[in-house]
Amino acid sequence: MCNDYNNWNMWYEKILDDFNFSRCDDEYVASFLNDKISELPHFSIEDVDVKDKSIVFGAGPSIKKHITYIKDNFSLNNYNLIAADGTTEALMEEGIIPDIIVTDLDGKIDKIKQANKKGSILYVHAHGDNLDKIKMYVDELENIIPTTQAKKHGYLKNYGGFTDGDRALHIAVYGLKSTEVIMAGMDFGNVVTRYSRPNIKGDTGFADDFKRLKLEYAEILTNSLIENNSNVNFVNLVDIV
Repeated sequence: MCNDYNNWNMWYEKILDDFNFSRCDDEYVASFLNDKISELPHFSIEDVDVKDKSIVFGAGPSIKKHITYIKDNFSLNNYNLIAADGTTEALMEEGIIPDIIVTDLDGKIDKIKQANKKGSILYVHAHGDNLDKIKMYVDELENIIPTTQAKKHGYLKNYGGFTDGDRALHIAVYGLKSTEVIMAGMDFGNVVTRYSRPNIKGDTGFADDFKRLKLEYAEILTNSLIENNSNVNFVNLVDIV
C-alpha cells in the first residue's frame, strides 16, 4: 500500500470511490513516470539547500492579492516558494520564479518550462489520466521529483495530497519538513481562476461539479493536515488579507 502520511491510505480509498478512479491506471502511469525518470540525470531534493519555512501558492481567486501582500510584507529569500501548477503563471506575471512547482502537467506548460529553465524544481505527479502529458513533456524538463497517489516505488514519492494545491502543502510539511507554512490563494470554495482552468472566459468562473468535488477534498485534506501537524505553524492569508 501507499505510505501513511496524513492517513493517506484512508483518503486514497475514498477518492478512488468518489471519483470512480482506477487504482490500476494510477499505478500504471506512475510506473511509466518512474521508468522515464530512471533514464534522466538523477535529481534529489536532498541536494538542494531547503529552507525551514515555505509559502504555498494556490490558484484561488485571492492569489494576485496575496502575491502583492507577500511581496510587500515578506522577505521571499527566507522561504521555499512553492507554486501549485498553473499558479506558476500568476507568480511569473509578478516577476517571481518559484523554487518548486507541484504539477500534473495540465497547467500552462510553456510557463512551467520557462520557470524550470530558470531553476524551478518540479514535483511531477502521475495519475490515471495524464499519461499523454507525461509522454509529451517529461523529456523536455529537468530537476524532476516524480510523485504518485498510489504505491510508491523506485524514484516515486508519495507525501499525500490530492489536488496540486493540497499536495503542495503535504510536500512542504512531509517532504521539506517546513516548520512554518504560509498559504496564499487557498480559497477553496466554488470559484476557479484562469490559473487553474485556462480555458474559462475571463479571470474567474464557477467550478463545475467535478472541480467542486476536488476542491472539497482539497479543503478536507488541508484541514486534516493542519490538525495532524500541530508542530507546524500554518498561516492562511485568506484569514488575514
